[in-house]
Amino acid sequence: MNKFLVFLSVFIIVSCSSSKKTTSRKRTKVVNVATDHEVKVVASKEALKEVEKVVAETKKDAKDYLSDYTLTYIEQYAPIAMEEMRKFKIPASITLAQGILESGSGRSNLALKSNNHFGIKCHTGWNGDKVYHDDDEKGECFRKYEYPATSYQDHSLFLTTRFRYASLFGLDKDDYKRWAKGLKKAGYATDPKYPDKLINYIEKYELYKYDEMVLKGKSLEYVSVNEDEIKSTIEDYKEESKRRKKINRKGIHVVKDDDTLYSISKKYGIPIDEIKVLNGLNDNIIHEGEELKLRSDAERSDYHVVEKKETLYSIAKKYNLTVDELKRMNHLRSNDLSIGQELKVED
Repeated sequence: MNKFLVFLSVFIIVSCSSSKKTTSRKRTKVVNVATDHEVKVVASKEALKEVEKVVAETKKDAKDYLSDYTLTYIEQYAPIAMEEMRKFKIPASITLAQGILESGSGRSNLALKSNNHFGIKCHTGWNGDKVYHDDDEKGECFRKYEYPATSYQDHSLFLTTRFRYASLFGLDKDDYKRWAKGLKKAGYATDPKYPDKLINYIEKYELYKYDEMVLKGKSLEYVSVNEDEIKSTIEDYKEESKRRKKINRKGIHVVKDDDTLYSISKKYGIPIDEIKVLNGLNDNIIHEGEELKLRSDAERSDYHVVEKKETLYSIAKKYNLTVDELKRMNHLRSNDLSIGQELKVED
């Protein structure tokens, strides 16, 4: 069943003379697999004022040419990026730099025709609107949104509910350099210069200042929002993430006698259609003892499950790694292993 994407509408406040609270447009339903909830989000007047101050400082400090288009983009979306950082622990600097790079500061063909600011492709299980755009290959499928700000919410959800990005959330939230490199390693982009490009935008436009505002706990409402609604939505995200973490790193579920595709879908938080595509199923019929893939082959190949008599040396040799590399990737302090232990083998 199609779900509905959070409606994030951003209002740019031109006049600061009025003390009345801003109001939002009527909520509009947008198809997505993300959530059943709609949440009205409006960039707060207070946040917009603070962002304007930071942008003014950036202009004053600038030694190189700064694009007016990019500065306008930052003013418009920095409050949303900071709110996403507060909720999902993704550095606002990274989110903004990705938005600037991927969307050409909101002016790329993809952004203009689909409001997709992060180059997020359809991927298995996407049931929302689509557009087709030439990228790594000709005519690739990309997600389409009704509003630009909704792509910020989906960007957060995309990173927090996919296992391959899990290691990023162990990094310090102000370490934008390691976040940039980590995104590339996790496969977000194929461009070998992707991390350098993100870091360049962050430093040139001083985007790290927005991280600092969040981390210092500045008494500032980034958005105006119904708190009960937003809390409910965040809880749904957390529950979805917990269900996906139940998947063993082999990415396999062995069907039990009382299992159905629906019950497996609910258990792991994976749409039925996605399970069917992963396993080449044309109908909903499954059999006891059947092994169902819950992750793509690419995601499953990143891990090795320790078997009897295996050692760090034998596993490292199998994957053309050194023992030290294997220990570093898995944060191991000794060479001790246990049967069934899951080891990361792809950095």
